[in-house]
Amino acid sequence: MSRIGRKPIPLPAGVEVDVARTSVTVTGPKGTLSERISPDMTVTLEDGTLTVSRPSDRGEHRALHGLTRSLVANMVTGVTDGFEKRLEIQGVGYRAALRGSDLEMQLGFSHPVSVKAPEGITFEVPQPTQIVVRGISKQVVGETAAQIRKWRPPEPYKGKGIRYADEHVVRKVGKRA
Repeated sequence: MSRIGRKPIPLPAGVEVDVARTSVTVTGPKGTLSERISPDMTVTLEDGTLTVSRPSDRGEHRALHGLTRSLVANMVTGVTDGFEKRLEIQGVGYRAALRGSDLEMQLGFSHPVSVKAPEGITFEVPQPTQIVVRGISKQVVGETAAQIRKWRPPEPYKGKGIRYADEHVVRKVGKRA
């Protein structure tokens, strides 16, 4: 049995789950998330916990078992606590600021870079060199943070660019005379 797939998912107070044949909808204090699941996987709700089961031990079912459990658990976490990704900007003159709900960054180009906030995502700029991306969907938060980072990835010689807060950039030695 899958170690991840067989773990039950506890439901906190205030979270409602609607299980259909091919979809799971989770509603909580922060919003509603819905995810399509494989019709082979069975999600059951018993005594305030969700369990995911598979029909057989075939490789395809074993892979879907852990995936389905992780997706549903992330939905429950998202509607109760939410997710966030922290980004840091390093470089002389590189900075970020909020313009309404959009993010505007100076990244060494001749023009400012503007990033629109997708639905369900909020930006926060506690300092001009820090960006916080928040939302209830783990996938959308990670994807938005990756899109922001893609504008100026950290370069290996001086370390300039946008990096995740916990990212370590391996530095290279420059030219030697």
